[in-house]
Amino acid sequence: MSDPRLLIDQPLSVGARITLDEAQARHVGTVLRLEPGENLRVFNARDGEWRVRLADKSKRALSVEVETLLRPARETPDVDLLFAPVKRHATDLIVEKACELGVRRLRPVLTQRTIAETVRLDRLNAIAREAAEQTERFDAPEILAPVLLAKALDGWDPARALLYADERGSDAQAPWGGESGRAPPIAEALAALRGRAALAVLIGPEGGFTAEERGMLRALAFVVPISLGPRILRAETAVIGALSVVQALWGDWRAGA
Repeated sequence: MSDPRLLIDQPLSVGARITLDEAQARHVGTVLRLEPGENLRVFNARDGEWRVRLADKSKRALSVEVETLLRPARETPDVDLLFAPVKRHATDLIVEKACELGVRRLRPVLTQRTIAETVRLDRLNAIAREAAEQTERFDAPEILAPVLLAKALDGWDPARALLYADERGSDAQAPWGGESGRAPPIAEALAALRGRAALAVLIGPEGGFTAEERGMLRALAFVVPISLGPRILRAETAVIGALSVVQALWGDWRAGA
């Protein structure tokens, strides 16, 4: 079993002695039951990953001494995820899996059909940090405060294409809009975006976007409507599916990426 990992916000260098925060000290001392002299790994996006030795342990504090650089830091692909918050368990899952799949930033957006009225950023940040520690990445994704969808799109950098998952067709009389006017498959859209340095993915709420929101999105030049296949997916499934394809065809799942 490999040594456990902790995300440390302090500078890391040979010989540095770091006092862990209360939550980390409790995890190392009480949950993992490590004793002085045992090793673990610490990391951050600036300094990379280091082996450290547990130096002091008491009921009130726990410190480690930095010993050896294991890996230099590596950036995650510049992918943002915008998502409409859903029920708490599903939102937690979205944050966890987005971190595992290499998203750099997450932003909850409030749409006309968003059902979750509150978003606890402290809880989501804790989930993201834990996922970063488990998944061997060097950073935890930044989680931005929730805003209205229109506000998130206002002032958008057009160099960052926004892949917008649109499951509907254009026939207002047919279930889910019928077959006409549907967005192209995500793989087809990504093929046209090769060479872009930054992307974002937008996943809507349960029930999808309203006609007004769809019209607003499709009128923006930087928005790229995409299809995630012939089945209607739950929001959390759509996030996992879309991000997996993005990483496979554009991100760091490719050979040499």
